Amino acid sequence: MVSAKWNNVFAHVQRQEFWIFMGLLLWLGISYTLTAASPTWSIYGQTLLVLTPSLSPALLFAWHKERLHQSLSSKRYWTYWLFSFGLCLPVSTAIGVVFLPKPYSEWIVSGAIGSYCLELLLTANAYYQKRGRQSKWFKKLSLDTAILLSMTFIACSLGAMAVSSLGDPAYYSDGKLLIGFEFRIGHIVRHFGTFLSISVQFLLTYVCGYFFFYINSRFLVSSILKQHGLVVYVLMALALVAFLYPILGQFISMLPMNQLFGPILPTNPFKLENAFAALSIVLVSLPVVLALQWSRQNNQILALEKARTQTELDLLKQQLDPHFFFNTLNNLYALSLQQSKQTSESILQLSELMRYVIYKGKEPQVRIQEEINYLNDYIQLQQIRLKKKLDVRFELYVADNETTIAPLLLIVFVENAFKHGIEPAEEKAILRLTLRSDEQQLYFRCENSVEANTRSGATLGIGLSNLQRRLTLLYPNRHMLTTTVQDHIFIAELQLNLS
Repeated sequence: MVSAKWNNVFAHVQRQEFWIFMGLLLWLGISYTLTAASPTWSIYGQTLLVLTPSLSPALLFAWHKERLHQSLSSKRYWTYWLFSFGLCLPVSTAIGVVFLPKPYSEWIVSGAIGSYCLELLLTANAYYQKRGRQSKWFKKLSLDTAILLSMTFIACSLGAMAVSSLGDPAYYSDGKLLIGFEFRIGHIVRHFGTFLSISVQFLLTYVCGYFFFYINSRFLVSSILKQHGLVVYVLMALALVAFLYPILGQFISMLPMNQLFGPILPTNPFKLENAFAALSIVLVSLPVVLALQWSRQNNQILALEKARTQTELDLLKQQLDPHFFFNTLNNLYALSLQQSKQTSESILQLSELMRYVIYKGKEPQVRIQEEINYLNDYIQLQQIRLKKKLDVRFELYVADNETTIAPLLLIVFVENAFKHGIEPAEEKAILRLTLRSDEQQLYFRCENSVEANTRSGATLGIGLSNLQRRLTLLYPNRHMLTTTVQDHIFIAELQLNLS
């Protein structure tokens, strides 16, 4: 009971997007409270109570978003999305604007705009997580390139705001300019040269700081810290800062924008403030660099593990295929000796089976109907050469033929049944197959007769041993394979969790 309760709590915590929207609501409440003459908890709580109904469409959709994604088609999901953000959110915002006093109505509009921006951002992030990482341009985008692009964007933004603030008495007086949050396209176009000059100078300033990050990540951490330890790393960092900070400080103080904005750094390049700024960059970037290196090494380990797993799967398939070839060639040999009219038909069936093994066997997933057809063809081909009658029954309960599973899983049971139970039988043999599947689960049961003198464990051939290993690799913690012998009947059961 307690475990189920906590699992339910953890499931709610996993609704990340809902809590992100809750964060937006809380920040709106905090921002409004700070504008009050005397910020109190009562004002904060009252603000949250007023804003929550207006943002409830976004909150409710975020709460159920994951479930809607899983249970609805894409068309129905986007219908719900349009209903929530295209109808309900504008209506709730309009009601709040009409019936609430002005200070609250302004924050309600801000909350609605923030909700739209947040939803677009989360949707774009989901698209990136699903497809963006696979794009060629993203794979070529390194951390250093991303940092340089970010610095360029920030420098251009500051340059645009600086040019937009020129001539405004609120920001420009006594020959000094304060950068205001202003974006005036006309000013930027008329003073494009000034905009370009200021942006480049800001970028050069950031590059000086980036230089310490670059050396720290490419040299100090990767070589010094890893090979010589923390003490040598700290001493080398101090030596690096001592060598570079006066030179870079002098360079920054010589930039023309110091006359416009005032000194960015102390005019004396040997001031320890400059050294502390450089050391701060090194120290702050250290955990970032270590985390990135750990992530890179972890990804390499995962890639190697994935490659090893795929190699092992390929080897297991190669062990299965010769077994199948051996059995079917024996079939054809027996038919040719009998000069049977079924030889040509059997060769055609064999070619279809070979085509399935060679081509479909390489695919990660196949439709369950294809696997069923493969089983039927194999059983029919085996029956042709059997001298004794085989009692076969194949019961199917398949909810959706488009359900997919890994290829060549079920055939192992049938191959094992023929090799260890049906072929050695001196009397009539039986084969009972049962397959049940839906979108979530698959159950397969294979029963075949065995001789009374069959040793315990003799019915577990290399096929079932390989199958157990393949299941461990393909369906970790999502499968169960059991084998038993009851009254001269060998029973193998497989359960797969397909979700």
